[in-house]
Amino acid sequence: MRSIEDMAARLANSLPPQVGPLTDEIKANVRAVLQSQLSQLDLVPREEFEATREMLLHTRARLVELEKQVAELEKSGQR
Repeated sequence: MRSIEDMAARLANSLPPQVGPLTDEIKANVRAVLQSQLSQLDLVPREEFEATREMLLHTRARLVELEKQVAELEKSGQR
């Protein structure tokens, strides 16, 4: 993912040459708007997401094992 600074610079550099003197100001404003909007999103770091994902996969696998055990116990209890 591109950094906020990179995105602001790309946008500022894509403006027509007539706004050249305002490029730094525009870049600063774009950066501020991006930071403000992104801070309002409920985002988590990639590492935290991956750790939670792995934990969920492990929990699902364990749930399947436990469901099998319960089914076997119920089957043996009905005999």
